[in-house]
Amino acid sequence: MIRRVTSPALFPPPTYSHASIVEAGTRLAFLAGSVPLDTGGNLVGEGDPVRQAEQVIANLREQLRAIGSDLGHVLSTDVYVVSGDTAVLSAVWEVVEASGLSSGPHSSTLLGVACLGYSGQLVEITATAVVPDQPAEGTPS
Repeated sequence: MIRRVTSPALFPPPTYSHASIVEAGTRLAFLAGSVPLDTGGNLVGEGDPVRQAEQVIANLREQLRAIGSDLGHVLSTDVYVVSGDTAVLSAVWEVVEASGLSSGPHSSTLLGVACLGYSGQLVEITATAVVPDQPAEGTPS
């Protein structure tokens, strides 16, 4: 069971919670950073952080599907964007919101960074998720 908490004593976050609590006995998955590469290892959306964010979310969905989870079971993310421009960070965050990740809402940190691991990479998302006892629809058993 996931309980998401937003503290009334703090500034209300726009689309995320301050904390997520998971009861003992729950299986957690700590996912490696999802990156904007296709199945052939090619960068998707060169120079386009929004397109890269879309690919990152698609890859994150696949990572979750492979472990029997889904976006609705994500507890926490770190969203890395190669930019110091708040408009670029906001555009990437809009992709995150539209994906369903914010429907929890999950706990998240959005960061502007100097560079990421692949040449031309502009976006990466790391995640922690619950793996439910009953696999999410469309996931392997």
